[in-house]
Amino acid sequence: MAGGGFCRLPNGTVVVALTLTRPDGGTGPHGGTGAGPGAPVRVLVHAANRARALTRLRNLGLRAVYLRGNDRPPTPDEVTAVLHHPDGLLWRAAPQTDPAGLSGLAPQSPRSSPSPQSCQELWHPIRALLGPTGYAGPARPAA
Repeated sequence: MAGGGFCRLPNGTVVVALTLTRPDGGTGPHGGTGAGPGAPVRVLVHAANRARALTRLRNLGLRAVYLRGNDRPPTPDEVTAVLHHPDGLLWRAAPQTDPAGLSGLAPQSPRSSPSPQSCQELWHPIRALLGPTGYAGPARPAA
């Protein structure tokens, strides 16, 4: 798992943020983003607890979803986005970090600007990540 975390809200619910690899499929060639299959995406889930949040993703067909540690919890902007969405499931392309992984720690010069992808891309409903047909469920053997 590339990174993930959670935060508990005052009403007892949690927001889980995970960085996953983009599955094959999706709407259009890149689902409205510049990221193709296998690119990292940031997924947000609002649920009653962490186990239910991960179950929601597994039920959609994202099987290898685990939350180990709390190294990349959701930012306040991410929490606001997922709370204001009726489904409580959002995604967008994960912001790219520099090779050292310290993109947020180095001071930026006045000429440099943040990555346009991380600042300009909007959140998408989970349907856009899974494709137009969505997830049909596990394949059932013929009787």
